[in-house]
Amino acid sequence: MSKARSAPDVWMIVSIILILAIGLVMVYSASAVLAFHEFGDKFFYVKRQLLFAGLGIGAMFVTMNTDFWIWKKWSKLALIVCFALLVIVLIPGIGVVRGGARSWLGISSFGIQPSEFMKLAMVLFMAKLLSEKQQAVTHFTKGLLPPLGIMGLAFGLIMLQPDLGSAAVMVGASLLVIFTSGARLAHLGSLAMIGVLGLVGLILAAPYRMKRITGFLDPWSDPLGTGYQIIQSLYAIGPGGLVGLGLGMSRQKYSYLPEPQTDFIFAIVAEELGFIGGAAIIVLFGILIWRGLRTAMAAPDTFGSLLAVGIVGIIAVQVFINIGVVIGMMPVTGITLPLVSYGGSSLTLLLTALGILLNISRYSR
Repeated sequence: MSKARSAPDVWMIVSIILILAIGLVMVYSASAVLAFHEFGDKFFYVKRQLLFAGLGIGAMFVTMNTDFWIWKKWSKLALIVCFALLVIVLIPGIGVVRGGARSWLGISSFGIQPSEFMKLAMVLFMAKLLSEKQQAVTHFTKGLLPPLGIMGLAFGLIMLQPDLGSAAVMVGASLLVIFTSGARLAHLGSLAMIGVLGLVGLILAAPYRMKRITGFLDPWSDPLGTGYQIIQSLYAIGPGGLVGLGLGMSRQKYSYLPEPQTDFIFAIVAEELGFIGGAAIIVLFGILIWRGLRTAMAAPDTFGSLLAVGIVGIIAVQVFINIGVVIGMMPVTGITLPLVSYGGSSLTLLLTALGILLNISRYSR
């Protein structure tokens, strides 16, 4: 195994910095009205975002210069700690309820979301496990069932919060790692059918999820209830046109569109910067994902390759679901747009993960 290290992928660094910079500008633009109304300080959200972005960039610099093989050694411990946090957050009085889900640990407005940490921990562990048992992954019981069982347990704990969005991202990224490791399509196809049936069961078991589906299919059937977010999002996107209304000129952020700085920030981007602004962000994410996959293909070993795929998967699945929700192509799930939406632990952790991806690129063949 060669230890010769080169410079990290420049395309990846540039795309990360540009997306993050656009995100900071848009967090301020989308949240200024809300922040002034709630806290009397229009810079409230962007100041916190700057703090976490600074912490995240520092963490990214550290992980970018730390050999990625070290994470193989600590992956099992990281997974155990994250499982413990997922259990602790469910305890009443300890876990903090926000947005109807008991998914936060912290004090007051400062907190962490254990499910965010589980995404990275699961990808790390999957990469370690499957790189060591690559020959067995074609066998269902010996190679495929153990990682699926671990993933299923984490999924169940996250759904107890409940947080379908985070669970979906974790499962999506994990399945990409499993597929890349060489699992049989017949096995994965059968599991996909079972998963679809399970998802239908979860939706039918919770009335609020069923309302989200009906609100997605026909938002105008309940314009002030389940269809409200989608309708207001489309009201933001429509007037944006080609070039937008202008930075800071959004009308939907004036208490019409819920969570304009988090889940629906892409709608504000489309309203203020138009099709060109929205397309620019999608192109930047496309570059980041492309360079990440290129890093995975050129990684020096199987562990690095699978880990790179997992990190790219976390980003790609989140981008796909978030933008799909904002433009009305998917039901509302509560997933933020990576590097753009307001969020402390998610932003810091994602930049940490991207630092690991950049370190893998330093060893690419």
